[in-house]
Amino acid sequence: MRKDELQTPPTSFRYAAALVSAMLVSSLPLPALSQSVELVVVDVHSVAEGYRASKLIGSSVVNDQNEKIGTVEDIIIGKDKVLFAVLQVGGFLRIGGRMVAVPFQSLVLENNGTKIKLPGATQEALKKLPEFKYAG
Repeated sequence: MRKDELQTPPTSFRYAAALVSAMLVSSLPLPALSQSVELVVVDVHSVAEGYRASKLIGSSVVNDQNEKIGTVEDIIIGKDKVLFAVLQVGGFLRIGGRMVAVPFQSLVLENNGTKIKLPGATQEALKKLPEFKYAG
């Protein structure tokens, strides 16, 4: 055996090493590509004058005759970004009632949200709506 043969690995070994290296590199996670996010400046004073969900939840809902017809249990943002109000109807002290969902836009908020109306609704009509249940 010559001296230069000892220093150079056989071709099949070099091929195998290259193949293993390529497999290892291909299994590494790809670098994250940066995504640009466009931030929009909002009028924070206008936002601050809006209605806080945390303040609306637990509030009574009345109809046109000022009769209590339910309580706001939750506010849900649909996957299509449409807002819904979950109301508890009936029951006593928020126990034993039935939950229904109504479009948030159908509610009329008065006196900075301290009075919530659902025009044209009655407790009986709300009880006939499909019962709302949280997913998973």
